[in-house]
Amino acid sequence: MKRALALLAFLLGWLVLGATPASAHVEVLSSTPGDGARLSAAPSLVSITLSENVGIQPGSIKVVDLTGRQVDSGPVFQPGDVAEQVGVRLQPDLPDGSYLVEYAFVSADSHPVRGTFAFVVGTGPLVTSAGAVSAATGTDAAVDAVSTTVRWLAYVGVVLLGGLAFLVLCRPAGRTDRRARRLLYWGSGLVAAATVATFVLQGPYAAGRGLEAVFDTGLLADTLRVAYGKLLLLRLAALAALTVLLPRLLRPGLPDRLRSRYENVAMVTGFLVLLTFSATGHPVSDPIMFVSVTADLVHFGAIALWAGGLVQLALCLHRPADGEDLTAVATRFSRIAAGSVTAIALSGAVLALRIMPSLETLWTTKFGLLVLLKIAGLAILLLVASRSRRAVRRGLAPAPADGATAVVTADVRKLRLAVGVEVLLSVVVLALAALLTVTPPGG
Repeated sequence: MKRALALLAFLLGWLVLGATPASAHVEVLSSTPGDGARLSAAPSLVSITLSENVGIQPGSIKVVDLTGRQVDSGPVFQPGDVAEQVGVRLQPDLPDGSYLVEYAFVSADSHPVRGTFAFVVGTGPLVTSAGAVSAATGTDAAVDAVSTTVRWLAYVGVVLLGGLAFLVLCRPAGRTDRRARRLLYWGSGLVAAATVATFVLQGPYAAGRGLEAVFDTGLLADTLRVAYGKLLLLRLAALAALTVLLPRLLRPGLPDRLRSRYENVAMVTGFLVLLTFSATGHPVSDPIMFVSVTADLVHFGAIALWAGGLVQLALCLHRPADGEDLTAVATRFSRIAAGSVTAIALSGAVLALRIMPSLETLWTTKFGLLVLLKIAGLAILLLVASRSRRAVRRGLAPAPADGATAVVTADVRKLRLAVGVEVLLSVVVLALAALLTVTPPGG
């Protein structure tokens, strides 16, 4: 664990010295007419050029006159060959006066970006738009808070599911432990419930409406049209397949060939679940998306393996199965934990370097401060894990030559306490990760 702490410190320094500019959410690059433009005749359409291709999002552009009457006509469309340009047609023969364009787009990482700009036709006064062409989300505070909580619960569920690797690789006796299996089912149910909640919340989250709009059929349809909604449905399908597979995979006495087949299917479905998280967050805003999405997959997967194993280890220490060799269980998990920590540190550094706009982001923005808090949380977690590992080595004597059960020789309460603290710290780190997903890297 000391080497892991040294690696974490080195990567933090690399992050500070090597941070390079990167883009985060979708931005408005230009518009026609421009903000504040004065025209001699009313245009036939209004178009906006964005920093990324967000597709055709119904209702994302609206044009109103001074009375608030909507004057656009027809759906949002792509007026030319540029995929990043979208527009909406205006009603014919519009009178002279000021007009306000309101836009609201959902970027590839599922976050809303909205703003306004104004133009005037004729010689009348221009009604300007305060903060035009901005990246303000305008998200309802209650919806934002609930969405963040739901994301955190989804992460907790994935971690509980990550305990499956512990049962398969480290604790074969736990496959028949009802409590251990119950944790896996709780994790599956938690991810499923959080995914459904995320789906119904995304519409109000993107549109800036309150919780009363969660069952608005129009908003639900809008979510289903975009890639984010489809990925949430893919997550539910993969989760359902994994849940059906669990009792078969954990069934004792399975032939090796059949068990290997079930394990392969479990890896594929688990990969799909993780992919739906990585493909709907900040990594997809990276121009080299493959690098960031891959790093995020490794990062989240390693956290799930480590933290999920910690939860199962805490359960195992609380009440081991009859005749179970705790030394072998702890030794196997120690190897997995060491590899997971290395993967978390390396992939986390790559993610931060690719996503953060600049070095100053670390101490001048909420996103950077959350990154620093997460690194601090991981460092404390590593220190506690180091103590826990030493306690395991001291507390469990090797199994006697006759194959008898390993004997606990140290204070098991201290060992349980250390592992319990690790689990609690993991929950805090997951909460910071949930906050990071809803915080723009540039602000």
